[in-house]
Amino acid sequence: MKPEMKRATIYFDPKIHRALKIKAVQVSRSISDLVNEAIRNALAEDFEDLEAFESRLNEPNLDFEYVLKELRSSGKI
Repeated sequence: MKPEMKRATIYFDPKIHRALKIKAVQVSRSISDLVNEAIRNALAEDFEDLEAFESRLNEPNLDFEYVLKELRSSGKI
C-alpha cells in the first residue's frame, strides 16, 4: 500500500464485490484503484454541479407554470 493512502473497511454487496474482482482482473488493476477512481469521478461530478449552481445563483427564479405556458405558446411543446 502506498504510504500516502489511508486504509478503510468497506462492505460490498456480494454481487458488486464479485463484479469488482472480475473487473480488476480484466483491467489489471486493484479493487482499491477501481473504487478510488469511481469515487473520484463521482465527487468531481458533484463539484461540477455545485459550481454550476453557484454560477447561476443570481439568476431569477421562474415559475414552472409560466415557463410551461411560454413553451406551449412558442410551439416548443
